[in-house]
Amino acid sequence: MTRKETGIAYPIHRFHAFAALTAREEQALLALGDDEVVRRRGETFQREGDSVRGIHMLKKGWVSSSILLRSGNRLVQKVHLPGDMLATPSMVLPQAADTLTAITEAVTAFVPYERLGRLYHDLPRLAALFTMAVQMERLALMDALAVTGKASAREQLARLLLDLHARLTPIGAVQEDGFVMPLTQEIIGDLLGLTAVHVNRTIRALEVEGLVARSGHRVRLLDLGALRRLSPLSPRQPQFEPAWLPPAL
Repeated sequence: MTRKETGIAYPIHRFHAFAALTAREEQALLALGDDEVVRRRGETFQREGDSVRGIHMLKKGWVSSSILLRSGNRLVQKVHLPGDMLATPSMVLPQAADTLTAITEAVTAFVPYERLGRLYHDLPRLAALFTMAVQMERLALMDALAVTGKASAREQLARLLLDLHARLTPIGAVQEDGFVMPLTQEIIGDLLGLTAVHVNRTIRALEVEGLVARSGHRVRLLDLGALRRLSPLSPRQPQFEPAWLPPAL
């Protein structure tokens, strides 16, 4: 890891999807993390079972969350993108619930639990929005679990590609419905409950059907409508400004 000032602001699009932030809330959110840390590609910066003192804000790059099975095999359960908050499942445990590994070079900022806890006193509405963001992560995992083993490989891959497209669009990482997807077929297989061979075969089938095109790590979704019809789940739409939100201070 390398500590340095990169000038990269934490993407806060997820919070804007829930409510219109006040200037004070936005400033507090952007200043929440410690100094930036640059993570090398392949670097593991949290291991399952480690003692934990806080969460990480992901400013740049792709990070995987994985757990170790009793068989000794490691299973990737989640791929995090800029704007995500890492290690939130560990907030309810004395040790880290998962292992965090940089898929690409990444930039993170650490947030001690104590600083996060002060939000609930100083800026309760922002704290509530943080809670909502964590619940969106839970919804995403619910959706992934719902289709694993219940939908065809084509359907599952369509859902994954649409999910990445939707999550990358707000940060400007999608051009002409294409984006860089630095995931190995093994990681995709973990996420979908498929073998790497089955993943490769399914991607090729979608290419033959004219639904996607690949060039290196870049993937382009050629027919969003057809992929949405193929996906076994409808996209989730966050509720904006729910009535129960505390007032802005």
